[in-house]
Amino acid sequence: MAETVRPSGNTPADSGRTQWGRSLVVKGDVSGSEDLTIFGQFEGTINLPGHCLTIGPEGKVKAEIQAARVVIHGSVHGNISVKERVEIYKTGHVVGDLIAPGISIEDGAYFKGKIEILRDEEREPEGFAASLGSKRLSTMPPVAATS
Repeated sequence: MAETVRPSGNTPADSGRTQWGRSLVVKGDVSGSEDLTIFGQFEGTINLPGHCLTIGPEGKVKAEIQAARVVIHGSVHGNISVKERVEIYKTGHVVGDLIAPGISIEDGAYFKGKIEILRDEEREPEGFAASLGSKRLSTMPPVAATS
């Protein structure tokens, strides 16, 4: 089930951003081409390629997330994969794995999971695991045997 949520207000300053209020509880799959801020609850998957997902301080999200950038002030349960950066602030609570080139966790934030920092050459999603394995092997210095 997909949910369509319209931006609040119709002014040009609001274009390209959607906000979900605290009283909204949504389940389903979300994809879009604009920034999204969640103050309510969401369960499902979120795919915002090229855009920012922000979880407000009272936001509660249980989802697999893919976006350009994710900013967390609330709670996220699920894996997060981004092209740019994940930011977890002191009110943030994250349980899940992070895959990103940049990660910021503010002092006082809660995080439980694995972190994988992507380098420039690793940002390509296709064949990521295969290329990562070969790069790790090729960058290891030769080991000299001693007796």
